[in-house]
Amino acid sequence: MADALKAEGNKLFAAKDFTGAVEKFTQAIEQDPTNHVLYSNRSGAYASLKQYEKAAEDGTKCTELKPDWSKGWGRKGTALHGTGDLVGATDAFEEAVKLDPANASAKSGLEAVKRAVEAEARADGMDDPSGGLGSMFNDPKMMEKLANNPKTSAFLGDSAFMAKLNGLKTNPNAMGEAMGDPRFLQVMSVLLGIDMSFGNPGDMAAEGGAATKNGARVEEEDEEMPDLQPASKVAPAQPKKAPEPEPEPEPVDEEALAAKKAKEDADTEKAAGTAAYKKRSFDEAIAHYTKAWDLHKDITYLTNRSAANFEKGDYDACIADCKQAIDYGREVYADFKIIAKAYGRMGSTYEKQGDLANAVEYYQRSLTEHRTPDILNKLRAAEKAKITAARNAYLSPEKAEEARELGNQKFKESDWPAAVEAYSEMIKRAPEDPRGYSNRAACLIKLLTFPSAVADCDEALTRDPTFIRAYLRKAQALFAMKEYNKCLDACTAASQHDKDGKNAREIQQQSQKALSAQYEAQEGESEEQTQERIQRDPDIMRILGDPVMQSILQQAKGDPKALQDHMRNPEIAAKVQKLMAAGVIKMGR
Repeated sequence: MADALKAEGNKLFAAKDFTGAVEKFTQAIEQDPTNHVLYSNRSGAYASLKQYEKAAEDGTKCTELKPDWSKGWGRKGTALHGTGDLVGATDAFEEAVKLDPANASAKSGLEAVKRAVEAEARADGMDDPSGGLGSMFNDPKMMEKLANNPKTSAFLGDSAFMAKLNGLKTNPNAMGEAMGDPRFLQVMSVLLGIDMSFGNPGDMAAEGGAATKNGARVEEEDEEMPDLQPASKVAPAQPKKAPEPEPEPEPVDEEALAAKKAKEDADTEKAAGTAAYKKRSFDEAIAHYTKAWDLHKDITYLTNRSAANFEKGDYDACIADCKQAIDYGREVYADFKIIAKAYGRMGSTYEKQGDLANAVEYYQRSLTEHRTPDILNKLRAAEKAKITAARNAYLSPEKAEEARELGNQKFKESDWPAAVEAYSEMIKRAPEDPRGYSNRAACLIKLLTFPSAVADCDEALTRDPTFIRAYLRKAQALFAMKEYNKCLDACTAASQHDKDGKNAREIQQQSQKALSAQYEAQEGESEEQTQERIQRDPDIMRILGDPVMQSILQQAKGDPKALQDHMRNPEIAAKVQKLMAAGVIKMGR
């Protein structure tokens, strides 16, 4: 029963379910409380949960039950290190290495503890390996003390010795090597002001005599030596020792073996799944990846299975796999690139399903984890498709006509804001219908929002260049903005597209209004003011810079009647009319 519970605990440990593993090992201990392996395994599970106090108790119990087992001491060392007991951890790991010099885990743990001890020592200011004695060589009166003492004054003449002595000022770590020279002891005696001689030849009595201390004789203590046996006597035969019992075989670390075996089997299944995937046998690939995940928890098995489900067309299963991979990846701190890959695949899956809102969201999440050109391009395409889809979903010729009729009604009622709102709705429902833009422009003119009215007329003309009403409304807005030359351009364009002349009268009236307004604005100008205004007008300067117009104007100077002939061309006539309105050409003078 205990072995079965232990096996279950090992399986849970390998799957990183440490809480479940603790429960199983605890149940096993209740069945077999003298099994040291169970305490070792539970100690490892507690340590993985960072419950180091409990891990230390189990590690200690394991070493009590089996004091010659290296693994138990290693468990205890790990737990004590976790509690902060660096001394106890060092002792435990050293015992583990002593019992099994090949225990790599114990060696690694011991090194980690030593590094922690060194770090604490550095934090406490214990960086000087000489224990602070190195500072004595930085004494500014060192040379004076050595010269005044008869024991060291002679050393100052030895340049090599003094070079070594000065070297200790910058490198106290070399003191251990320097101690091989007895002169350094004399130097230290003088600098520290204490006697550091360890036995003086003058304090020994005559050869064979005893040492003296302050003139008093100290008796030597002899060690007891065993008497030699006479050669004629033969030592009695020693009884043969009973053969020592064979040591019990070391218990196998079943949890490590189980985890290793599970990983190997899972990787085999993964390889089989990949082979099936390449053959487009997606069901077979999914089965292999599922078995791999059941054997050993690795996020790549889930992402591979999601890819197989995606290619198979089972998009719901693909999304579920990606979510599971992300949740597990967060738990085990998986590489952010793998998390990004799972998010990206979710985005692709939602896009396949036509859910562009979710596709955009998960592409953005993927880029938050890890930015790649592929996902960035997919995001941009999905965003454009989302906007287009939303716009197309809103299209409705019937709804557009209803909005137009409502706008016409509000316009007749002089409710300009409501009319603008209705025509805007018409534009959304039928964006290619130029009437919506032209009608809204008429409302904007009433609201004195002339630049927006001009923009709406341009939109209408983009969709229908022959839309005379849009030209006339544009001319009306430009006139109100005192852009008289542009107003005349709009009228000229309207005339060119008014093939049957139905709108000729309205066009002519608008043109005359613009010309009259220009003349009025220029009334009373001096010649200099006229020239300055002409030079500030880009339209006039563009006409004057046209080589054809320059030729016509030059010809008109000598033959005014020739200008009348050229004005039969509507385009030339419009330009001449602009020059006349601007005061460049003055008739009758």
